[in-house]
Amino acid sequence: MRPFVVNVADLVNRPGARRRERVEARLTGPAVTVVDATLRTDVPVAVDTLLEWVSDGLLATGTVDGAWDGVCRRCLGPAGGELHVDFQELFESHPRDGESYRLGHDQIDLEPLAREALTLDLPLAPLHSPDCRGLCPTCGADLNLGDCDCVPAVPDARWAALDVLRPTPPE
Repeated sequence: MRPFVVNVADLVNRPGARRRERVEARLTGPAVTVVDATLRTDVPVAVDTLLEWVSDGLLATGTVDGAWDGVCRRCLGPAGGELHVDFQELFESHPRDGESYRLGHDQIDLEPLAREALTLDLPLAPLHSPDCRGLCPTCGADLNLGDCDCVPAVPDARWAALDVLRPTPPE
């Protein structure tokens, strides 16, 4: 049983024919990881789409919702979130590699579309929250839990000449 496969016999070769379709299921296969974020395959992914027959094939326009887990880039703690991605893709009998998806005789498979849309929307620098303070560069303490007892580092005098390039803070 392939839950993302949708029968489209009622739309094929009928110009202007359209209908809404909603599919909700778990992605099969391995989880995709981009940098420090992984697409979750243990929770359902929802694809809500309008299918419409156009001259080139079947046009799918809609949204896909999923979730991700990862590691915060600043504090190395757990991070995660929801993904909501808009898409507009074409299904053709003879798909062009990287440009369209395969239209089977009377069926389309929305799983590759959902997987690709969600993967492209994974954060490249995941954070558990936008105001994460990260780790102390000296002792490694998690600054989200409180300040550490480290003495602030003394700037290296050899780099002082470059301080003129640093923008001055607004007053």
